[in-house]
Amino acid sequence: MRGRTLAAIAIAGFVAIIVLLHGMLLPFVLGAGLAYVCDPIVDRLERLKLGRTLGVIIVFLVMILTTTLTVFLVLPVLQAQFETLLRNVPRYLDWVQRTLNPWIQRVAPGVGGIDARSIQNLVTNNWGSASGVATTVLKKALTSGTALFSWAVNLLLIPVIMFYLLRDWDRMTGFIRDQLPRRYVDTATGLARETDEVLGHFLRGQGLVMLVLGTIYIVGLWLAGLDLALVIGLGAGIVSFVPYVGVLSGVSFASLAMLVQTGDPVQVLWVFLVFGIGQVMEQVVLQPLLLGDAIGLHPVWVIFAVLAGGQLFGFIGVLLALPTAAVLAVLVRYGGRQWRDSQLYLQD
Repeated sequence: MRGRTLAAIAIAGFVAIIVLLHGMLLPFVLGAGLAYVCDPIVDRLERLKLGRTLGVIIVFLVMILTTTLTVFLVLPVLQAQFETLLRNVPRYLDWVQRTLNPWIQRVAPGVGGIDARSIQNLVTNNWGSASGVATTVLKKALTSGTALFSWAVNLLLIPVIMFYLLRDWDRMTGFIRDQLPRRYVDTATGLARETDEVLGHFLRGQGLVMLVLGTIYIVGLWLAGLDLALVIGLGAGIVSFVPYVGVLSGVSFASLAMLVQTGDPVQVLWVFLVFGIGQVMEQVVLQPLLLGDAIGLHPVWVIFAVLAGGQLFGFIGVLLALPTAAVLAVLVRYGGRQWRDSQLYLQD
């Protein structure tokens, strides 16, 4: 009973820390997540007779180099497309007012439609133009030195936290294992190993799925002639970790952008073709190859976990949602096995 009490106190303390300090946890969560994802790579380098610290340095430098190249190559194009998006906001809203609202009123006469004028006034008054957005953001950043300094510190802390956690990962996990009561070591180790298999497989596999889908969407929409191919394709690829949300949001925004850009409904068929190819690739190739059937995270459970995490703790909650969902899924399966082995379940 005493051990259970201590465990309950530890869990309550952990939850209290998240609730009270969630505003400062972002660099720690991101750094720990990156360390967790990269740990198997460092382990492989160790098996090649490289020291732990050297392996961490190699992985760290490769990640920094890859991130830097990606930022310098993608950011200018992304910025240009974002400015194009802002300039075209009045056109999108005008299309909603002239085309979409009359169609909605014909299909559902009791629905008033979308108040595009109010949205346009809001955008005009607060943003004005792409240059106005940049100016506003810059002014706020310059006038709020504390916020800017905090943002910069958090950004710099992520790789630092990742480096030290990755270097000492095996030592920390070993320390935690040594603190467990001896009678629970095997059970806790088994649950941790199962959680690691579920979560690690899901995160690494889903990351590759997001990368491939984002590439398919970007290239496909670019070939279809969509001006906002990078913005929409990248967004749909990132959001694809939530089942069906990525493809539905991508199709919706890409169809609207294509209609406003070309004025030809036939061109929307290219959008459906691109996302259809992405879905076929995901279901037939990517999911079986990269994720498989043994993950144990049902799509509905993933959606619920992400929404619940965001509702409770904001962006930090979204980041912690999948690890928490994986742990709970493993515990539920363990509880189910214990129940099916119990005398109460087996008795006639």
